[in-house]
Amino acid sequence: MRIFIVALAIAVLTAAAHAQGAGHEHQKQKPAQKTEDLVKKKAIEQDYKNALKNIPEVKEKPDPWKTMR
Repeated sequence: MRIFIVALAIAVLTAAAHAQGAGHEHQKQKPAQKTEDLVKKKAIEQDYKNALKNIPEVKEKPDPWKTMR
């Protein structure tokens, strides 16, 4: 009976470890997809930097309590 319980425990732990690593094979991308993703990320980053340049600079510090003093 003890051997059966140990074998069952090993089988359960092995199945859990196998299930954790199973998704990695399906998530691999082809090299062409990686370069397309990289180009998209660079374009998004460039758009973000250009948008930051369009924000005007604030000449004075914002003071929400200005009218209360």
